[in-house]
Amino acid sequence: MQPTNENEPLENLENNKEYYSATTQDIQVEVVPAYVPERSDPDHNQYFYSYKIRITNRGEFSCRVIHRHWKIKDGNGKVYEVQGSGVVGEQPMLAPGNSYEYTSFCPLHSPYGNMRGKYQMIDQFGNRFWVDVPVFFFRKPETFIQ
Repeated sequence: MQPTNENEPLENLENNKEYYSATTQDIQVEVVPAYVPERSDPDHNQYFYSYKIRITNRGEFSCRVIHRHWKIKDGNGKVYEVQGSGVVGEQPMLAPGNSYEYTSFCPLHSPYGNMRGKYQMIDQFGNRFWVDVPVFFFRKPETFIQ
């Protein structure tokens, strides 16, 4: 797997070796993680991963991403939790049929780990609900079975 270009569109995500998807209440979340060797230093137990996410509103009503909650587990079994407003500094509004895409990063102190989470959404009527982000895995490409 090649490092991802954060400006590259997420079309054809499902064609990637590492593709994860979950749909909750008509909101689909797709994820493609990638190892970033040029920002990693394995000799010092520093492994850097990117992950691209596309959130698609497959429902009939507009909604906004207002909060995120992540659980990150490294290969040593240590669990980290991250919470915050929106995603990458934004609270995107998703009209029916629209998508929002972004790239973010996760440094680890082990060559592998995983991440899962959820987004809190608010619809156009003020109703709040949670959307699952599927568990996805961070691993160096040479660990893949060919």
